[in-house]
Amino acid sequence: MTALVLIDIQLGLQEMAFYGTERNNPMAEENCRKILLAFREKQWPVFHVKHDSTNPDSPLHPSKKGNEIHPLVEPINGEPIFAKNVNSAFIGTALETQLRAMAISELVIVGLTVEHCISTSVRMAANMGFAVVLISDATAAFDKVGVNGQMYGADLIYHTELANLKDEFAQIMDTDTFLKSL
Repeated sequence: MTALVLIDIQLGLQEMAFYGTERNNPMAEENCRKILLAFREKQWPVFHVKHDSTNPDSPLHPSKKGNEIHPLVEPINGEPIFAKNVNSAFIGTALETQLRAMAISELVIVGLTVEHCISTSVRMAANMGFAVVLISDATAAFDKVGVNGQMYGADLIYHTELANLKDEFAQIMDTDTFLKSL
């Protein structure tokens, strides 16, 4: 059985200045919505994960509006929501327990950001024995300053993360290819 896991698609990740100077893939949330609608149409399991930052300055802190799930992917019909405060969707949540209880063996993962919670969650899911499909254009990255002070653009971070995950941890597909495969 296949389930969709939506990770950290929250309003606070629209606040660019907190995370970097640029973010790639502005259509990521819309592509997440397309995948979500396909799962709902097929009545396949859907799980939402949100980040409750422990940093009071973070837009994702529970006291801030940015902690809310983006309206494009708001949970409905009892779709479970798991709150985490680390990068993995599996640590400190009952996500793995619920997936195993439903005999789910394949996960389709979408959300933000590929260099943080997506990468960590994809790696853990694969290491736990789940087959993982990561939807490449249903995620995004922010630019980063490296250890040497050099700025690395969001596209470079994005493509490097996808290359690191490809084949060893996940099958990488874009939204259109995935939807056509259903």
